Amino acid sequence: MTVFTENNFDLIPETALAWHKRGKGAILATVVETWGSAPRRIGGQLVVSSSGEMAGSVSGGCVEAAVVFEAIDALEGGIAKLLEYGVSDGDAFAVGLACGGKIKILLEPVGNVLPVEILEELVQARATRRPVAYSVNVKAGSRGILYTGHKARMRMDRSGFEQDNETFIAVHNPPLRMIVIGAVHIAQTLVPMARLAGFDPIIIDPRESFGSEQRFPQETVVNDWPDEALAALGDDSRTALVLLTHDPKLDDPALQFALGSKYFYIGALGSKRTHGQRIQRFLKRGISQEQINCINAPVGLDIGSSTPAEIAVSILAQVIHILRGGQ
Repeated sequence: MTVFTENNFDLIPETALAWHKRGKGAILATVVETWGSAPRRIGGQLVVSSSGEMAGSVSGGCVEAAVVFEAIDALEGGIAKLLEYGVSDGDAFAVGLACGGKIKILLEPVGNVLPVEILEELVQARATRRPVAYSVNVKAGSRGILYTGHKARMRMDRSGFEQDNETFIAVHNPPLRMIVIGAVHIAQTLVPMARLAGFDPIIIDPRESFGSEQRFPQETVVNDWPDEALAALGDDSRTALVLLTHDPKLDDPALQFALGSKYFYIGALGSKRTHGQRIQRFLKRGISQEQINCINAPVGLDIGSSTPAEIAVSILAQVIHILRGGQ
């Protein structure tokens, strides 16, 4: 039996498609509703093969055995199922629901119920880091991929039922990225913190002595000029850019690229005086004040931070604040 770790849950649609194409059979189980202390958030997924092999999780182990049994039955019958499990407070601890709770799970056999072409479209969009939503009406059985709409859901990574209580919207956002320009002291704290918060960090610094393996063990470091590296990485709305070099030769070209990008966050280290000088340089280059206002500078929330570690905390807090709809 194969069980994926928490960091691999995003691979569930890809696994389901691969298993189906190999003739193993695949059924997707998706958490569509929760009450109380459910251990997996709405949108969590498990894929089950015809032989009972599974990947992912819908409850952290609480009800997986029952779900696998129901999934194999649904796969054999070629039907969708909506399952509901509840655990009382008295029995909760034994199965992992710390304070009791309920969970509702949708089972969709690939092929018979979930069309292969829809799953292929979803997997392709995810491969190209394109934010999409999967829509399914649990009563009518209609399904499709949505490329527009549901802005609040997409920004908040919040899957769930619409007001009609029939249409479930599963958000499939690309993994969050944080690109850090400047392999400086602050970055040494910010990068591991960002990873713990769910970001895939990338460090860019043409100065190889700064971005060394000793300073950033097992991290992705690109030793290239920032604007060229950013162009190669591409831009999307799930990327935050943090500039820490404090050097206009490195920061300015990267900022000019970023101001024409889809990055949801752009932050630059420097005092108010330094940023004022930056503004004047950019205005002289024909960059509008409206574009310049997209730069969060001085970078980070004002929490009175002074040490590199405290500054890193303030930066990550500001990135998350803006990601979730703050101003």
